[in-house]
Formats: sequence, structure tokens, C-alpha cells
Amino acid sequence: MTNSPGNIQLSRYNIISRSKDGNSYILVNLLSGQADILSVREYNELLALKGPNADVFIRKGYLTDPEEELTRFRLSYIDFLESRGQEEVQVFFVPTYACNFNCSYCYQSEYPSTPGIPDPKVIDGFFGFLESQFEGRKKYITLFGGEPLLPGLAYKQAIGDFMKRCGETQNELAIVTNGYYLDSYMKYMLQAPIREIQITLDGTADVHNARRPHKGGKPSFHRISDNLDACLQQGFTVNLRVVLDRENMFNLPELAQYANDKGWTGHPNFKTQLGRNYELHHCQTGNQTLYSRLELYQDLHNIIQKHPEVLEFHKPAFSIMRFLSDNGHLPNPLYDDCPACKSEWALDYTGRIYPCTATVGKPGEEIGQYYPQLHVNTATIKEWQSRDITTIKECRDCHIQLACGGGCGSLAKNKHGNILSPDCRPVAELIQLGTSVYF
Repeated sequence: MTNSPGNIQLSRYNIISRSKDGNSYILVNLLSGQADILSVREYNELLALKGPNADVFIRKGYLTDPEEELTRFRLSYIDFLESRGQEEVQVFFVPTYACNFNCSYCYQSEYPSTPGIPDPKVIDGFFGFLESQFEGRKKYITLFGGEPLLPGLAYKQAIGDFMKRCGETQNELAIVTNGYYLDSYMKYMLQAPIREIQITLDGTADVHNARRPHKGGKPSFHRISDNLDACLQQGFTVNLRVVLDRENMFNLPELAQYANDKGWTGHPNFKTQLGRNYELHHCQTGNQTLYSRLELYQDLHNIIQKHPEVLEFHKPAFSIMRFLSDNGHLPNPLYDDCPACKSEWALDYTGRIYPCTATVGKPGEEIGQYYPQLHVNTATIKEWQSRDITTIKECRDCHIQLACGGGCGSLAKNKHGNILSPDCRPVAELIQLGTSVYF
């Protein structure tokens, strides 16, 4: 077939990136589930809608009848809505906004914080909310802060009772902690159904200690490292998080080597994530150290080119490219990348309810309360729940919408003042970088 039928057009969901050497093009279509690397000749054939490969392009969904593609989109969106209704729910509990660290980039440092011991009646209210609101749904709890694992006998006993309650109610528990006092909580954790423990190290000792010191001025790196060892030895899953900006990116290869020397990277219960230090609500260090999403991945790409062993420590997502490399196929279309009030809720020790971890504790972001009485802002919750690429005006005609999913609702609201606005992602550029790394 050398010429395509008159009603055949380029798919509106084609994402095209030029390879870094400029000699080929990366073509991805998440609606049809296809991805290819095209020569310059094949790319020109695609744009011309005709040529020796026209039948192949039609079969793969790169060329399509717009009406047929719209039908496929609608059917795929229905499948997405059905699967989202069955998603596992993550419910965060914040027992305190206090913290024993003085991190240079803490976005919660200006949040109101009253150190204390969580009221047992509040904890009863939390578990009551969990049972009543998510009955029949698969769910798990995450302890968050502030720092949820603080010292003090009475405080530790309260958190220990919370962990025991998770076991009694058969709810798995994840913990997001700086890791400093983990050893003193080990006996409580051994009695709880621990799902994973997220611990942050921002580099090797000197770099980490400069960014994440104890409030008393003491270094924290080696104590956290020892506690991470202890968690792995006890069989807990550890998710090591590294918060990156321009001040510590250079140190990533050294941290990767440290993790390898410790035997962490080869441990079946060890995994990693890289977080971007960004202006969420408040940032002490200022914008000059922060990366945009694309800048972060550009520097990660350059480091991996010089130090490919970093990939043994962590494989960056580069949008959809790590998934494609790991699984041999594309992920499902992403109609929504914001879990707020859908598969994520956040509750704190004051009895307030928030949409997600990006909003929890921020004055004015409350969507209700669960204690002393249950009251929710139904209209705001419905607005969060309606947010996806079909309700964000700017997303509807965007060709990368199925890889971006509209981004983070909290960041979008901060930037534009509106939940139903986009947090745009540089998908085509990330695909280019990811192709260079993984293919």
C-alpha cells in the first residue's frame, strides 16, 4: 500500500522525539500501545501519510481514522475508570509535624506544629474513619510527618500502640522516616505488618550531614546507615530515597558505590527512589539550587553516561522509558497522575483531613475533619476526584496527555490557583533521554 485512505490521519496521541544523535526518531503511542524507532526516511513517510510502511503505521495506530481513534479512547477511558475504582488506597496518618532534623530544604518548616503525644481518641477516630470510608477496599496506612518516629517513652509507646492497632485491624503499615531513631522502634515494628520503610539519605556522609543534620548539630549519616542495615537484617523492605538538587547531584555515584559496598543494592528487600527538591509550598534554600523536572533528568542522563554503574543503584523513569525497558511493552494510558482523594488521603493528629501528602498540614488545604465529628467538604472532594485529562481544559488537545496524566494537582493548584489546571511534564524530552540510556 503506497497511499493511505482519505480519512486516515496522524494519530493525535503520537509522541515523537528525535534521537540525541539526530539520526532517528522515537515514536510512541500509548493509546495503541506501540513504540518504534524510525529512520529519517520512515519518519518522512509517516508525516506524508503514505509510502511502503503506511499499512504498518495504520496497524500500529500511528495513522488512524479519527472517529475510530475517538471510540478507542472512550473505551480505554472507561476501562481506566473501572480499574481506578479498584485501586489500593493509601491513607497517611501524621502523628506530629515536629521533627528532630534541621534539613536545609524542609517545606514544612513554616507549618504550625505543636509537639505532643497523639490523643488515643484521635487514633480511635482515625481507625473508625478508615473502616467506615473504605470498607471493602484494599488499603494500607503510612506513618508520615514531620518525623513520625521521635524519642520519648510516652510518645514511643503511643506510636507502638498505633503499630499494634494496624496489626489488629489487618492493615499493612508503611513508615516514612528520617531513620535516626529507627533502632528504638524496632520492637514495635516487629509486632506490626510492615509493608516498607522509606528512609532518606542525600549522599555520602559529608554531603548528607550538611543537608540533613540533627537539630542538635550532630551528624546523622552513620546512625541512619546502621539503622538501615538493621531493618534489612530483620527482613523489612527498605525504600531508600535521595532528594536531589544542584547541591548534591554530583555525589550520586559515590552514594551508589556506598550502597553497593554495603550490600544494599544486591539485597532483595532494598529499593530506591530519587526525589526532586522543588518549591512545594516553602523552601528555605531558595530557587537557585532547584532543578526543573527536565534539568534533573538531563543531569541524571549525563551522570549515567559517565557512571553507568549508577543504574545498579537506581534506574530513573525517564517518563515511560524505564517501564518499556523493564517490561518489553508500554504502560497503560495515564488518564490521571494525581491520586488525591482517589487512592490517597492524609489525616493528621488534629483530626483534619487533607487530599494528599503534598497538601497535608498546609493551612487552608483541609477538606474536612474526622475528629471529634466527621465532616467533609463534599464539593472540594468531588473537584479533586474529577481531576483527570478529560476535565483539565489544557490537557484535552495535548498529544502527550496519555503519558503525562495532567501531573500533580497540588503543584498545579499552587501555580495556577485552580485544581483543574495542568502540571505539565516534558514527556518528549524525557523519552529522548530515556531512549539514550535504555536503548
